[in-house]
Amino acid sequence: MQSIELLSQKVSELLQKLYDLKSENEVLRTELVSLKAQQEVKDQEIEKLTQLNTQKDQEIEEIVSKIESMLS
Repeated sequence: MQSIELLSQKVSELLQKLYDLKSENEVLRTELVSLKAQQEVKDQEIEKLTQLNTQKDQEIEEIVSKIESMLS
């Protein structure tokens, strides 16, 4: 009987570890989805700022051209 009880205990421990790991896995999966969403928002903001920076550079070039043409 002792072997069966020991086996039962080990099986119970393994099942508990399995449930714990499944729970941890779900938490990590949720965190990953959240982090991916945050990264997407940041990527969009970076793209927006890059476009704005390019637009400002063009505006500066136009102003410099106008000043140069006025000085010529």
